[in-house]
Amino acid sequence: MDNCIFCKIINGEIPSDKVYEDEKVLAFKDINPIAPVHILVIPKKHYESIIDIQDNEMEIVAYIHKIINKIAHDMNFKEDGFRIVNNCGKNAGQEVKHIHYHIIGGKILKWA
Repeated sequence: MDNCIFCKIINGEIPSDKVYEDEKVLAFKDINPIAPVHILVIPKKHYESIIDIQDNEMEIVAYIHKIINKIAHDMNFKEDGFRIVNNCGKNAGQEVKHIHYHIIGGKILKWA
């Protein structure tokens, strides 16, 4: 998508503080973190939200969770715990219309 900020990050048009990248996904530190650990994990293929992923491509969701597990292990925050958040649509607070998962941790989290 031409105007998608995450697609521009994937394409290297906008810099990011990468923590993981492979042929399917990119993970980078959030520029406005709400916790000491705040990482975004995005598929390289553009989907607006989980609603837009076709059934035959749904394995990307499992793959993203696999990578989240790897990041938590590699960055040593799995033991203390963390939260995974995926907002779908405007009422959920999705600001960027490219599916993304927030990994949030590094402190005790509470519900707002």
